[in-house]
Amino acid sequence: MANKKSGNASSKKSDDTKSKTGNVRDDKSSKGKSGLKPATAINVRHILCEKHSKATEALQKIQEGQSFNKVAQEYSEDKAKAGGSLGWMVRGRMVGAFQDAAFALTPSTLDKPIISPLVKTNFGYHIIMVEGRR
Repeated sequence: MANKKSGNASSKKSDDTKSKTGNVRDDKSSKGKSGLKPATAINVRHILCEKHSKATEALQKIQEGQSFNKVAQEYSEDKAKAGGSLGWMVRGRMVGAFQDAAFALTPSTLDKPIISPLVKTNFGYHIIMVEGRR
C-alpha cells in the first residue's frame, strides 16, 4: 500500500506541474491576444508612389504637418488619389506587407495622422494611415 500512496503522490505532483505549465502558456497566449486587440476590418488611407524618392518626399510633407489627404492628392499615383481613401478593408483583401503594416497602426485623423514608414509592395511605395478599426 505504501507504494500506491507514493505512486499517487508522484502522479499528483506530475499532474500539478503539467497544469501549472499549461496555465502559464495559456496566460501568455491570452495576454498576447488581448494586447493586440485584433480588428477584422480597418478604414484605411494610403499614398502610393512608384518611385522611392517621390514617396520619401510625400512622407516628409506629412511629417512637416501637412494634412494626409492633401499630400495624397498631390503625390498618390493610384485610383485612391482623392484623399487616399481605400475605405473599409478586411483581412485577406490586401497585399501582405501592406496588410501587416495597416493592421499594426493605431487609428488617427487626417490632420494628425499616425502613419507607417514606407511600405514596399509590388505596386510601389505606400504611406499608410488608419482612420478606424472594427
